[in-house]
Amino acid sequence: MTGLLHRLRDRLSSLLPEPEKLIVNSVGQQESEVLPETIQAVMEWLFASLMNARYCGQAHLFWLHTQAEPEQNQKLQHCHRRGEPVLGYRCGTRMPAPPSGYYWRLMPEYASLRIYQLETKDDD
Repeated sequence: MTGLLHRLRDRLSSLLPEPEKLIVNSVGQQESEVLPETIQAVMEWLFASLMNARYCGQAHLFWLHTQAEPEQNQKLQHCHRRGEPVLGYRCGTRMPAPPSGYYWRLMPEYASLRIYQLETKDDD
């Protein structure tokens, strides 16, 4: 009887949608030359912030240098259009220009003031 119950449970559970998980894609981290301690602190803050907001799904953290590449801008726009949070960590002295139609909003909650969120410009 136990085998029948296990098969029934497995079959029923396969019909239910899988619960969403929090996944953060880190882009450009290897090339960023940011210290491992800083990377860990940023990732911990980001996970804690997203969990506090009860966000489940994919988020993206770009380690940004002063010069944005067209490929990177396309990827930023693609992630944002899918409704996924897109954040940037400023590796240099200033942020690169955002893609056309977007702006970088400073995330004041982070102590280093180097984390920004990509937002859509409102046409006033």
